[in-house]
Amino acid sequence: MTSSLVQSVDWLTIAPPTLTAVVALAVLVADLFVPQERKQILGWTAVGGLTAALALLLPLRAGDRSTFCLTAKAQAEGHAEACSYTADQFTLVIQALVLAGALLTALLSLSETREKLPAGEYWFLLLSSAAGAALLPASRDLATLVVALEVASLPAFALVGLKRGDRMSGEAALKFFLSSVTATAVTLLGVSFVYAATGTLHLTEIAQRLDDVPGQLQTLAEAGVALTLVGFAFKTAAVPFHFWVPDTYVGAPLPVAAYLSVVGKAVGFTGLILVTVVAFPSYADVWGPALAVLAALTMTAGNVAALRQVSTRAWSAVRLLAWSSVAQAGYLLVPIAAAAYSGDDQIGATVAYAVMYAVVNLGAFAVVALVARTHPENRIADYRGLYAASPAVALALGFFLLNLAGLPPGIIGLFAKVTVFSAAVDAGLGWLAVIMGVNVVIALYYYLRWTALLFRAPEGAPVPHKAPAPVTLAIVLTAVAGVVLSGYPQFALRFATDSLF
Repeated sequence: MTSSLVQSVDWLTIAPPTLTAVVALAVLVADLFVPQERKQILGWTAVGGLTAALALLLPLRAGDRSTFCLTAKAQAEGHAEACSYTADQFTLVIQALVLAGALLTALLSLSETREKLPAGEYWFLLLSSAAGAALLPASRDLATLVVALEVASLPAFALVGLKRGDRMSGEAALKFFLSSVTATAVTLLGVSFVYAATGTLHLTEIAQRLDDVPGQLQTLAEAGVALTLVGFAFKTAAVPFHFWVPDTYVGAPLPVAAYLSVVGKAVGFTGLILVTVVAFPSYADVWGPALAVLAALTMTAGNVAALRQVSTRAWSAVRLLAWSSVAQAGYLLVPIAAAAYSGDDQIGATVAYAVMYAVVNLGAFAVVALVARTHPENRIADYRGLYAASPAVALALGFFLLNLAGLPPGIIGLFAKVTVFSAAVDAGLGWLAVIMGVNVVIALYYYLRWTALLFRAPEGAPVPHKAPAPVTLAIVLTAVAGVVLSGYPQFALRFATDSLF
């Protein structure tokens, strides 16, 4: 029998990112023919496409499908069975997170594209980035991983700078672009070194061959591993590669800032998990301590900077959420570092925390986008007396902030922090658990200060905030999801005890 030279393609397995990319192209072409007064059709098409992509995850929920695998001929020549695209449990959870995050971003963006932003370009860029973000968790070779990372990142540069004529938007896009291009260059150099040392790009084969690298290539392999990790540290906004975050969030349209805080962060951490736990387990004694130190520095720098935000400063609300995002990145790094000491089961804690963070942070940004309609400078002081003006909105924002702080009634926030704390303790990283505990206390102050401001008496007559229907829907969906997860935290936290790979 002749060995097949052609890879088979499982179209259902790759359907979610493929459909998202197809809808992106359809929106781009349709923009040429849809008149200006009917551009909202493009937005609702994007919302429908993302909803359909989420629905396509349901047939894959068993989580045991792969495609783009090595051909029978390659396996007959001695190569281990390896695939470039795998839809396992880890993939499906992250794909659900990024597609749901993109969907909520789309809802927040409907009014923005009607009033301020060019609709056709915006929806094409958002969907293209979401397609790359959905592809990345399924990537099981370094080439696909890097391509997916750039497909997710490159449209995001343009999204940040899409406010034409706005100096801050252009500056934010430039800072984001320069930092990401640097990260990509470093990552590609590291990937090339790893390939030169191992002769393969598939993550599982790299893990096997790094155990038996010839002596003359050992230094090359070590340099490749280090450079690849540095590149992904840029993408996760870990200290000291975090300098672009506050200015980028302030300069970007608010829905884009929300997207970057959740989907952009998920992309970086997913790539970091894949290269550390799947590809480089034999170098755990190197990346484990390095990530633990990065986690400590990142959470501390983020919380201290958030603590220093002045409530009367312009855009202080967005800056606080930006620095809070940096601090949350530090918490997300903890279980990945712990996996170096006690196995990849700890990765579930990062996934559980990411699910909680995505829900409540998108909800907080939805409220911030609503308040920005009447207070464009979006100062923390602008939220004083929000309860008197819009009780439901104030209660929702208070709930989101308490979740981020890890306080009741946001039970899911508390449980997620406890899970991450337990991962550090179980791995023997007691010093990191202590630093995390101190940082949680620091964060309590600025989250509670903002929450208390919502319920203080307003300085003038309260002005109700009239929310467009899509923004209201985004706030309701995130609030309901937060309440459900608080009532049934096992839904997210079960990933902390089950191995994802």
